[in-house]
Amino acid sequence: MATSKPRVKVPKTASAGETVVIKTLISHEMESGQRKDKDGNVIPRKIINRFTCEFNGQPVFSCDIDPAISANPYFEFNAKVAESGTFKFTWVDDDGSTYTDEQKIEVK
Repeated sequence: MATSKPRVKVPKTASAGETVVIKTLISHEMESGQRKDKDGNVIPRKIINRFTCEFNGQPVFSCDIDPAISANPYFEFNAKVAESGTFKFTWVDDDGSTYTDEQKIEVK
């Protein structure tokens, strides 16, 4: 499998108090652990099991992810911004791997 790659879309600017739309997607196969390979062996579970978003160190959005989610999980949510800062996005894999991305927004 190729390396998991997060993609995030955050507006570059916003007005103070504006609610912005944030879109995230991570390329990941999300193997449930319930399928078998061609030799009949169970393919080990490997899913992104947790996603979090913080803004300037404060939680904005988080969720636990179960095996039933599709490959390449996509999340879209809103956040109200009162000041300029940085959104930090973190995806956690079953094997302990973490994938992160950061996006800045300027409040005018």
